[in-house]
Amino acid sequence: MEERLYDLIFICRPDTPEADIDKIVATLENTVAEKNAKLEKTEKWGRKRMAYPVKRLREGFYVYMLVRSSQGEVVKELERRLKVADPVMKYMTVRTDEELKRQDKLKRHRERRAARRPRKAVPAATPAAPVAAGGSEQSPATA
Repeated sequence: MEERLYDLIFICRPDTPEADIDKIVATLENTVAEKNAKLEKTEKWGRKRMAYPVKRLREGFYVYMLVRSSQGEVVKELERRLKVADPVMKYMTVRTDEELKRQDKLKRHRERRAARRPRKAVPAATPAAPVAAGGSEQSPATA
């Protein structure tokens, strides 16, 4: 089975100590390692204002993880662990590899079309005709 790429973002309560957030991240990292997946990136985005209140809170501590796996069981287990963690208010997992494949396919298609199209030659700029020393030029129709 081919490897898939997942973005996992979760939001913790803003009053959660940094040590507790580190424990949650460590638990998720261990889960990823147990399931023979790879954790590409982990970023703590910090406290941010949310678009709407969640559990009567306007702010949350955001954490982003990028996971590469060939099994869907990893995502199920990560979401299960996030569901039972008390500090976690919300989480979302998105599979991103399909979108990346689609973008690559569109890019290749555009390149093939551009290669088929002949490039138009840009005509060399012709110098402007000098104006007569006597003043302005008049067209024959107005003279």
